[in-house]
Order: sequence, then structure tokens, then C-alpha cells
Amino acid sequence: MQPVLETNTPDGFDLWPVAEAEPFGFLPLSGELSPAEVGTAVMRIARCNDVDPDGDRPPRPSDPLASFLHGLLTFDDLFAAGGLRVTDNSTGITFLPGCCDGLEDWRDWHRLIESGGLLGFGHDPVSPIAERFGDAVRLTVNAERRDSPVIELSLTELRHLLTGAERDLADFHALAADWALQHLPCHWAPVTGALARALDLPARALPQER
Repeated sequence: MQPVLETNTPDGFDLWPVAEAEPFGFLPLSGELSPAEVGTAVMRIARCNDVDPDGDRPPRPSDPLASFLHGLLTFDDLFAAGGLRVTDNSTGITFLPGCCDGLEDWRDWHRLIESGGLLGFGHDPVSPIAERFGDAVRLTVNAERRDSPVIELSLTELRHLLTGAERDLADFHALAADWALQHLPCHWAPVTGALARALDLPARALPQER
């Protein structure tokens, strides 16, 4: 299980260095990313929230960098396109996030373990779902197909995988905090805090003044 961020083509993005990315691909988040890959991840999360202000939000600044970061730094509820990717190494079956999935909701997997039910991550034409059946969880790659590949896990296995996924997210966040200190020094604290909220990390992951 890996936390992954949906990527797209940078399209001439030049506010900070980024790595080349496949459109509609997935970038696994961990503490092993290169600085350019961290830049890509931060760019993508900021872009997911780059929406013109409305309501009580302050107006968008004229400065290009502050303008691009505005949504990330002013939205209460942040979105990070992606989710948790699960690969069965014995069969090669991969369960991918769907079009309605976001990393900010990754803790829903814990609620599935505790309360049961069903998690849906997308809609037609590809509808990945996760369902609990007693002491097991079934991951259906595409519920729109009767012959869809599935991955089955015990609750114990899923808990173990979620612990690893949270560790990867925390390691990425620590790496992104160091990256932001170098590349966005004037926005370091709010950007680092916003990334923690976008990844639904605990309060202890929020930055302290250095």
C-alpha cells in the first residue's frame, strides 16, 4: 500500500523546480523523493486547491507565487487528488484511486475496519470499491465489471498496511518541510501546515518555528 498523488504535466510551471510527470499518473509519496519530485508534489497539491476566492476568503494576491499558493493557504478543507494504491505482488493486481478519491480522506480506511460497510472511490467507467466482510476486506478494482480483478486482505493485514502508509505520509511531510524551507522560505510555516492538513496528518506533524 502506497499513498499516491495524481500527477499531470507541469505545463510550463516555473515558480520552483519540478520533475517531469505523466498526465494522470501517480507519484508515490515517501521520504525517498528527490527535491524535484517534492516540488512536483507540492505543485500538484497547490494546484488542486487553486480556485478563485469567494465568500469570506481574502482576494487573490497579485504576486504570482502568492497567487498560486492562495487556495492552499486559505481554504479550510483542502483536496489532494490521489489516494492509497494497493498492489498484490503475488498476482500483479493493482487497486488504484478513483476519480472521486483524495489523500485527505485516507483515514476513511480505518473507519472501514472499525465500522464495516463500503468505500467508493469513483464512478462509471471505473469504480474502485473497498468492502469489509467479517474479518476480511475485498478491494474491487472496477465494480462496473462483473469480472473485475479483486484483492482480498485480512483486517490485520490492512491495519499493518495503513500503518506503513501513514509512515510514508509523515516521512514525505518532513521532507516537504525541509524543501519548503529552501524553496519557499517566506511561506514555509503556512505551506508546511497546509500540507499536513491536506494529508490529514496529526497535529504533531505541524511545523514548529526554527
